[in-house]
Amino acid sequence: MAEEQKNAPQQPELSELLRLRREKLTALQEAGEDPFQQTKFDWDATSQQIKDNFDAMEGKSVKVAGRLMSKRGMGKVSFCDLQDRDGRIQLYARQDEMDEEVYKKFKKFDIGDIVGVDGEVFRTQRGEMSVRAKNITLLSKSLLPLPEKFHGLQDKELRYRQRYVDLIMNPEVKQSFVIRSQFIKHVRNFMDQRGYIEVETPVLNTISGGATARPFVTHHNTLDIDMYMRIATELPLKRLIVGGLDRVYEIGRIFRNEGMDPKHNPEFTTIELYQAYADFNDMMDLFEELLSSAAQKILGTYEVEWQGEKIDLTPGWPRMPMHEAVKKYCGIDFMAITSDEEAVAAAKAIGVELPETADKTWGNALYECFDQRVEEKLIQPTFITMHPVDVSPLAKRSPKDPRLTERFELFICHSEMGNAFSELNDPIDQRARFQKQVELRDKGDDEAGMMDEDFITALEYGMPPTGGLGIGIDRCVMLLTGTDSIRDVLLFPTMKPLEK
Repeated sequence: MAEEQKNAPQQPELSELLRLRREKLTALQEAGEDPFQQTKFDWDATSQQIKDNFDAMEGKSVKVAGRLMSKRGMGKVSFCDLQDRDGRIQLYARQDEMDEEVYKKFKKFDIGDIVGVDGEVFRTQRGEMSVRAKNITLLSKSLLPLPEKFHGLQDKELRYRQRYVDLIMNPEVKQSFVIRSQFIKHVRNFMDQRGYIEVETPVLNTISGGATARPFVTHHNTLDIDMYMRIATELPLKRLIVGGLDRVYEIGRIFRNEGMDPKHNPEFTTIELYQAYADFNDMMDLFEELLSSAAQKILGTYEVEWQGEKIDLTPGWPRMPMHEAVKKYCGIDFMAITSDEEAVAAAKAIGVELPETADKTWGNALYECFDQRVEEKLIQPTFITMHPVDVSPLAKRSPKDPRLTERFELFICHSEMGNAFSELNDPIDQRARFQKQVELRDKGDDEAGMMDEDFITALEYGMPPTGGLGIGIDRCVMLLTGTDSIRDVLLFPTMKPLEK
């Protein structure tokens, strides 16, 4: 037995502060006052409600609940800051105004403890709106100390890993996620008011499609097949258009097994929407109205600051074909070029190289010139239209030039905010484009799409002319909150596990 104890793994010694907190918990439990046995507290006011309605509430009894963020004072009088869902309010606790035993127990509470307070609204001699405590109940014991008051939680990596502490210590972080919630609510209301139906489509699919991206692969044990986590919701939603649901949308999580940077996280949120008998021009109108109205409703202004730039979201955003943008910023007139060889040479002349897996075509040369030389120059909201068919396997060809498609992307502050098409509804053309994607995949492009026979079948039944739009929810929230990293608008961003 002694040998077993000797070889047993040793628990790391707790710091003196942590040890004292655990001793306080043990003492409470031994006295039959275990705070973790508390089941509920019927609060009836928040810090902000008290401040907003102080004149009406002054002198009245309230019940508030939250976390102790500071304690000041000595002896028979104590001041505390209580943080609840709305913000902070001062607590005033005086021994001769409370039960003596309750006050003694309260004096042993630690910063970070969660309490329920019965008290009265009043203003201190210094004029601060406060709650005069009559009774304070310990509802949960904090066994770990909060970060030091004046420096808070500053380390970015730690903030993302311990979002719960980040939310406690940094009120502006919580506000970002309030704005996120408000934006998603606005999007839903906006779509519902226009007759769209919200639907849900599968996250797991037997085919990866709807975008050019590397998927996550998993295995279904019962069916004994590999499945792909969706990289887009496009193909299932367009099947619903075929089925007669003329206006549909889905807000959902998308998964792409790609790189991570300030604009990209492996899982992110989009809204995709499809409208029968509409085209990409209708989608531009809708997107402009959706995003500008969100800024006006949530922020009260069209003017926002993002990535060091002042952005004006006032409706009336410019719409520029991709070839015109390349001509403006690169000096190459692709519409005057007729051969693939000349287009590739023109791109190379300004230092633009095509990816090894890409075909050396006019369309790919145009797209790479835009991607590598123009996108970074687009600051104010700009719709870039008429993408080459080579990079748009699901978009309808332009009737004016079969090399181009009726597609747009919205760029703000050199960031893509959304992507839209006049949807391809020709099953024969669609099969040929799927086949081209299959050939690219066979060449080693693991972002290329797959052949989706069932989707071809759906198109063969007939899909009406349709406009479709995909919007990055996270990037829109980054814009509205003025944050530069997608991790700042995701409650739990993907993080590499810490080494043990």
